[in-house]
This record gives sequence, structure tokens and C-alpha cells, in this order.
Amino acid sequence: MKDEVQICTVIIQLQIKLHHMRCIGKNIGVTVNNLTISYNDEGPDDASVIIFIHGFPFNKSMWRQQVEALKGSYRTIAYDIRGHGNTESGTEKFTIDLFADDLVNLMDELNLGKAILCGLSMGGYIALNAIEKYPERFDGLILSNTQCTADTPEGKEKRMQAIKSIKESGVEKYAEESIKHFFLPASLNVKQKEVAAVKQMIINTSQRTLCNTLLALADRKETCTHLDEIDIPVLIMVGKEDKITPPPTALLMHEKIRDSLMHVLNHAGHLSNIENQYEFNYQLRSFVELVSKRAFCLSDTDGN
Repeated sequence: MKDEVQICTVIIQLQIKLHHMRCIGKNIGVTVNNLTISYNDEGPDDASVIIFIHGFPFNKSMWRQQVEALKGSYRTIAYDIRGHGNTESGTEKFTIDLFADDLVNLMDELNLGKAILCGLSMGGYIALNAIEKYPERFDGLILSNTQCTADTPEGKEKRMQAIKSIKESGVEKYAEESIKHFFLPASLNVKQKEVAAVKQMIINTSQRTLCNTLLALADRKETCTHLDEIDIPVLIMVGKEDKITPPPTALLMHEKIRDSLMHVLNHAGHLSNIENQYEFNYQLRSFVELVSKRAFCLSDTDGN
């Protein structure tokens, strides 16, 4: 009987160890609430964790340059939002609330108690929603080319027109038109490789996902009224020539979030992490270092 108990104990310990074992690499699949989420996990084990949330209609590969810049010193996780990249769509109606719950459920599955979030555009909407609902789960927040306001009636109408265009003219036509708004005119010529990669991300996204996500974006709630409740370090970045979420929208958040930092990036439109990756990465790394030191000091204080 004693031997049986010992054997059972060893089996349980092995199961626990396997469950908590980290998988390092790219395009790792993990099942979260019956949904298979694809993510990249790189960098050292015993380091601060930064989770990158991509914008619409892209995927986790848009963060390649940021991951390369940070993975030597920090644990970096970039994942595909449901329906995008290699992540399944599931059967639930797309909402920003659902996307935020997916994020936190992924953190639970990866045994991440806390993390720093970096979200661009839609990724920022998801990050702000998650911060509002699960404030205890995050050490810092980077908001890039995003906003806290809900869609205006005109904005909703534009999304409905986009859905109509996708259904009538197809995804490739939608990708061709969208690219013109995401990049500066100069970048369309100078950064042809990057532009082609972003266009391919859009083309690889299913018509169903594009339409369902556009509806989720149109129906999202504003988060401006909760910004003064954020009590973790926040960095706000925006492209100087971003026409989708221009600098005034970033300034609005900066004024509402206590002690937040804000940087306007030159030579950048809506995809500032791609168009001006050097300045973006410099500000990102400086901020992550600051947050990591703060988190270490707080944990050390709690331990004493």
C-alpha cells in the first residue's frame, strides 16, 4: 500500500512538472478553453515577460523586429488573436471582451502570473480591456497607435462599408486598399519588403475573420473613463503621421493616465513599429527596463 502511494505521488509530480514545462520556439500550439492558440515564446526563463498583441488585420509576425531586439534579455511572447495567423476562430461571437479573456486564459495556461503588455491598434484595445478587467495581472503597458474611444457613427459606417467591400470584391482587393492607409506614401516605395509582408498577412486572413473582427471593432466600448484607474507604468507611442489613430488620440490617453510617458515617432504612420523600428525599439527597451526594475523592487519589498 505504501509503495502504491509513493508511485502515485511520483506520477502526480511528473504530471505537474510536465504541465508547467515551458515550450520555447515559434508557432507553438496550446489549447485554451477548446481553442488552439498559436504563439512564439523566446528569451530566458528567469526574465520579465513581454506579451505582444498584434493589430488588425495582421498576426504575430508583425512583432518580429521587436522580439529580436528584446529576446536576449527578456522573455517575449507574441501570439495570434483568434481567427488570425495560425490561431483557430472558435465558435463564439468576436468581441474585444472575448479577445481580452483569451489573452488572460493564455497567460494562465502558460503559468504567467504577471506580464508587460504591448499592443498596437486593436492590440491596444485588447490590452486596455484586459487591464480594466484584470489589473492585478500586469506590470506595465505599452500602447502603440491606438485609442481609448469607441467608434463614432462615421467610423462604424466605414467598417460596414469595408465588410461590404470584402464580400463583394474579395480579400486581396481589401488588402491592396488597406495598405495605403497603414503606411506612409514614402514607405510604400522604400520599405517594399515590409509592405509586401503586411499585405500577405491580410491576404492570409479569412474573409470570415476579417468581417467578424470588423464587427467586434465597431461594437467595442470606450475605455477612456477608466484610464485614471491605471496604476502601473504606461508608455504611449504614435506615428507622427498616423491617419488612423493620430497623435491627438494618443495625447488624450496620455493626459488621462497618471504619470504615463508619451513619444511621437517621426517618419511613421499607423505601423510605427515597422516604419520606424529603431526609435520604436529604443523607447520600448528603455521602458521595459524601467518596468522590470520597478517590478523587481516591488517583489523584493513584498518578500521582506
